[in-house]
Amino acid sequence: MQKTLLTLCLAAVTAFSFAQENAKESEEKVTGKNEIRFNLLNTIIGIPEISYERMFNDNTGAGISVLARVYDDLDYNFGLIPYYRIYFGNAKRVSGFFIEANAAFMQLDDDKYYIWTDGKGNWSSVPSDKTVSSFGIGAAAGGKFLTKSGFVGEAYFGLGRLFNKNAGSEAYPRIGITIGKRF
Repeated sequence: MQKTLLTLCLAAVTAFSFAQENAKESEEKVTGKNEIRFNLLNTIIGIPEISYERMFNDNTGAGISVLARVYDDLDYNFGLIPYYRIYFGNAKRVSGFFIEANAAFMQLDDDKYYIWTDGKGNWSSVPSDKTVSSFGIGAAAGGKFLTKSGFVGEAYFGLGRLFNKNAGSEAYPRIGITIGKRF
């Protein structure tokens, strides 16, 4: 009887010690609901982008990205892109494969050449240097990777359509390789 009781006590102590270890592991998981990320790929292209995302539950989040050009030879001057994401990963909260729906407000350079005649057969052309604003909608898909310490990396690709035909471009890319931190 004493051996059976001793065996049960040892089994209970072992079970409780594993339960405490699992509780400790769950405390180490990142529980933040906010992320800030920096798009490395767009920075290399010359349009740095910073994103903020708020997580609503284990598989959805919404955020906003802001981008601005650095070099004058690029068409995109400024962009503001709000987005909503649905995540399909099971391992960690708000990570894994995702799909994204987004909207965009973009300011672009209208670099078209305008040609006219003076009525006497003389033709002239002048490049335009005005900025045009446009709205659009788009979609993207990608993957998000999360470390135990809360660092985030993601890669995504998508495309959006601009509605202003005078914008000089009818589409905007939604691409990125980002790094960031969840808090």
